[in-house]
Amino acid sequence: MNIIIALFVFGFIVLIHELGHFIFAKRAGIKVVEFSIGMGPRLFKINGKETIYSIKLLPLGGSCMMLGEDEEEERLEGSFNSKGVLDRFLVIFAGPLFNFILAFFISILIIANIGVDKPVIAEALEGYPAVEAGIQKGDEIIKIDNKDITIYREIPLYIYMNPGKTLNVKIKRNTETGTQILDFLLEPKYSAERQGYLIGIRPEKRSMLKNPLSILGYSLNEVKYNINMAVEGILYMIAGKIKPSQVSGPVGIVKAIGDTVEESKPEGIKVILLNLGVFMALLSANLGVMNLLPIPALDGGRILFILIEAVTRRPINRKAEGYIHFAGFALLMLLMVFILFNDIKHLVIR
Repeated sequence: MNIIIALFVFGFIVLIHELGHFIFAKRAGIKVVEFSIGMGPRLFKINGKETIYSIKLLPLGGSCMMLGEDEEEERLEGSFNSKGVLDRFLVIFAGPLFNFILAFFISILIIANIGVDKPVIAEALEGYPAVEAGIQKGDEIIKIDNKDITIYREIPLYIYMNPGKTLNVKIKRNTETGTQILDFLLEPKYSAERQGYLIGIRPEKRSMLKNPLSILGYSLNEVKYNINMAVEGILYMIAGKIKPSQVSGPVGIVKAIGDTVEESKPEGIKVILLNLGVFMALLSANLGVMNLLPIPALDGGRILFILIEAVTRRPINRKAEGYIHFAGFALLMLLMVFILFNDIKHLVIR
């Protein structure tokens, strides 16, 4: 059952991504040859007026195949490469954009139902830097170093991404005489039990929002947080602070979705759906970020070639570009095999 739920989550996120490409391609007058969910052999297809709609065997991706993505067809009317730079850019960028939009709408539903985790302190723990510096219950953390803080989860994420760093923490404190803005220097303390650095605070319970504009604003903050998590993770991998073996692939994500469902079961179907929604918003934002990486075969790689063409005002050699994207695709498949191997190894070796 957990696998079916995970496949639905993957499939829906990919569907929205490819739908972005599809809608903007149609808007630009580009003929879509095939719109598919999944990879590999076709399981099912419907022949539309000019597009084949199909579901394929492996629910690990999808595609929006447009006319003119190879050299022979690029001059045909309605082909991708016959269109201008702006139209092609929008068609490619629309996939990741729709993932961010999906994450935003899911966040609206979640926040409307369970509220937000504002960065307001419920307790400063004895023996940790926060209480020693004079931070109190009710203080609201509004900035750490140069980073604005809008939700509580940004605080442990920032500390995790900057282990051992002395932090300049700005807080807002409401007093009888008015609101004070105070600055504190905190040196996080390492916890062997938690295997990380802590400043020793606990947040207040999630706050319910009644104002629709506040819900929209915090939903944008939620998407920003998910995007920042993805970007920080990528930068950490580049810096070698996260090993490739620590990265989860489809198998690891299926397990995480299954664990989420199992842990939520005692709370009922509503909690299961809300927790799955949190997971979907995170995955969708991550897919958007990953696809914008300037790697051949990804949307970001295609955007890079379009931007080069826009700057040089000369069309890229389509055959050379095709070879580069093919090489990028092959490397991505090798990386996927490596990640799948690590996923399975982590499940077997415990």
